[in-house]
Amino acid sequence: MKSHDFGKGVMDDSRIAEGIKMQAEHCRRNDAPVTARVVVAQLALMQGDTQCGQRIAHWPGLPLADAMPLRLAGGFHHLHLTGADERLAPIYSGEISAQFDVDAVLTAVTADHDARLLPWLDGPPQTNEAGRSASFMAALLWLSPRIGGTFELNEIGASAGINTMMDRYHYNLGGVSAGPPLSLMQIKPKWIGSPPPDAPVEIVRISGCDQAPVDLSDVDAALRVKSYVWPENADRLERMDAAIALAAQSPPYVVQADALDWVSERLSAPQEPHVVRIFNHSIVWQYIPDERRRKIRAAIEAAGQDATAERPLAWIMLETNRETLKHELLVKYWPGPDTWQLLAEAQAHGAWVHWRAG
Repeated sequence: MKSHDFGKGVMDDSRIAEGIKMQAEHCRRNDAPVTARVVVAQLALMQGDTQCGQRIAHWPGLPLADAMPLRLAGGFHHLHLTGADERLAPIYSGEISAQFDVDAVLTAVTADHDARLLPWLDGPPQTNEAGRSASFMAALLWLSPRIGGTFELNEIGASAGINTMMDRYHYNLGGVSAGPPLSLMQIKPKWIGSPPPDAPVEIVRISGCDQAPVDLSDVDAALRVKSYVWPENADRLERMDAAIALAAQSPPYVVQADALDWVSERLSAPQEPHVVRIFNHSIVWQYIPDERRRKIRAAIEAAGQDATAERPLAWIMLETNRETLKHELLVKYWPGPDTWQLLAEAQAHGAWVHWRAG
């Protein structure tokens, strides 16, 4: 399978209004109608004179690739979670659902909280979703009989490190169980297709990098991450609470670093024999600049050419196919066929997995 260039394609629409509309449609397709309405309301904000509205109207980049509409959606949700504005409650409960009324409320709320909301547009959402670890675990189960079942995981763009705690989660993947059964985190996506292999998986080390790691032990930081969770998704909010509780027991290991620098450093680190070195990431590739993506790809693939049966290497990604808008679980491993294998398609936040591998 040809490696996708996840920075190009239909989603990169330079027209701001079109980007907002496409983001809203993506939310609707993923069972988030409230978030879709909050996103659409940003079209109305563009016509106003608030700082937030003007910044949206003059967005310099690609709004969908930058996840710009979801930045401010996180800000509104944060206002709601902190009880800062009672006018938001009927929107999040669904009591107010007509788009005209949603537009009016959010326009008024933005005018009153402009300065507080504006910084939410400064950076992409820190979306850290434990449900995506189902795809990572399924990939490890698939890799186990091929190159060995003992793994070292290195997550690119780990945010708060929620998926770097995946060895502490319990999974039910189409009837195949993995992980500690009594874990606070129970991952059981709707499974479509045959189950993954019921194979041994041992994770001996997990680390991650992020340009701005989130400390889940910091109450304010944890609430900020939770604010990016779409409010319709009660199961996601429950998983976020479970992740925060597990991080309080033992924090995840995430370092502040540029992705390319960190990948180079991890590739040069000693690798234990018969431990598969994994690089993995989910819904992060689009945020890495083109040139750095190319260099990361070149570094990992060059290392793959030197991999041996004693020291294997694999690359797992759960990213958006920019042509089909589907989230694909892709794996490449060395020594091996040196081609991308499509294992599954998955819902953006792990609600379901459609297993495609034989």
